[in-house]
Amino acid sequence: MMRAGSISRRISASFGGRRCIRSFTSSAPARADFTHVVIGGGVVGLATARALAHQSSSSGSGSGSSTLLLERHASLGTETSSRNSEVIHAGLYYGPGTLKTRLCISGKEKLYAFCARRGVAHANTGKWIVAQDAAERDALEQLHVACRDVLGVPTRWVDEREARAAEPDVCAAAGVLESPTTGIVDSHSLMVALRGELEDAGGVVAVNSTVMAIEPLGSSMSSAPSTSEPGSAGWRLTVRDSTSGESSTIEAETIVNCAGLGAAAIHNMIVPPERHTRLYYAKGNYLSYAASTPRVRRLIYPVTLPGAGGLGTHLTLDMAGRIRFGPDVEWVEDPADLAVNAARFPDMLAAVRRYLPSVDETALSPDYAGIRPKLGKAGAVGAGKGFFDFHIKMEEGYAGWVNMLGIESPGLTSSIAIGEYVKDLLYGSRTTF
Repeated sequence: MMRAGSISRRISASFGGRRCIRSFTSSAPARADFTHVVIGGGVVGLATARALAHQSSSSGSGSGSSTLLLERHASLGTETSSRNSEVIHAGLYYGPGTLKTRLCISGKEKLYAFCARRGVAHANTGKWIVAQDAAERDALEQLHVACRDVLGVPTRWVDEREARAAEPDVCAAAGVLESPTTGIVDSHSLMVALRGELEDAGGVVAVNSTVMAIEPLGSSMSSAPSTSEPGSAGWRLTVRDSTSGESSTIEAETIVNCAGLGAAAIHNMIVPPERHTRLYYAKGNYLSYAASTPRVRRLIYPVTLPGAGGLGTHLTLDMAGRIRFGPDVEWVEDPADLAVNAARFPDMLAAVRRYLPSVDETALSPDYAGIRPKLGKAGAVGAGKGFFDFHIKMEEGYAGWVNMLGIESPGLTSSIAIGEYVKDLLYGSRTTF
């Protein structure tokens, strides 16, 4: 049960001091404070907590909240979730049968529907992938065939006359492949809407709450057999309030690690040293564009060649139609290294000029940078050599722990589908992806 500390008092106050106890397994602790604790309040953590809160509210047992979302920062979604291109991806790049492909394609449809229902700003802009030479054209041909014959993701060729009429300033010397289901979303409004549905379902959000220790509870805490897995009797978390410095202890039946850039640290709190892991940090720098010309009406991407750590320095639009360029890929050691690196500017400008030759260099300025957590050094964004899929699983050797590692692009697009996938892992429902 919750032990003394300002976090415990704040959580208790948020639902009138009522305790919420749900049955998860026959060996679950009888006095858990929460059925689910989700660690990490980015867009994936919010969507996951929302799905689990809906699961609890639909079960109809008990009152109050049974889902707690813990976020170490003062606000939700301040890391990768708010420092990205805000693109709704179509699911082109990640290969057949991967979680990234399955969750991106499903998540795209769910995200468009959610945004329409909740009035979240978004637009189905479409995007062009532009080839400049024979090698890039060949890569586009292969991508088109895979999308058509294997993935079932719509793409179409744009002929030269149409391309010139639609986007006269865009250079595509070897061809244009259109992705008509790609779009953009206001990620901040999306997170506000997800939080609203989480709290409407009885969930509790605790910001400024840093997880300091996690202990899986064993058979001595329950009637389970002595051979039960760690976590079969629940989980005990020590959480520090970063505003007061006080620590609290809470107990949960299940935990979900959605900690993004901090996910490896959460993982390593639980597993023995021989199972420790690390993340690799791909920093992406972005440039804003202040000129009114050239004017572009859709997203423009270069061809992604095998082994690339990102999708290339592309042109995206915000909800007001303003252009920005990025991200590039800069490998860094510190996930807090968020200053735009001005030394990257010449290479980014050269990449942009390949498809937008008339870009006005003087109208470019540093905008922001974001960090993508990768499971491998120089991890590739697309299927093939160096590709790492999402790690989203019930962690082997433990009960009641869903672990997420390497949740980068297309995490924003996939977020709602990821939440439902986690619910399925815990409850065995039959959602199709």
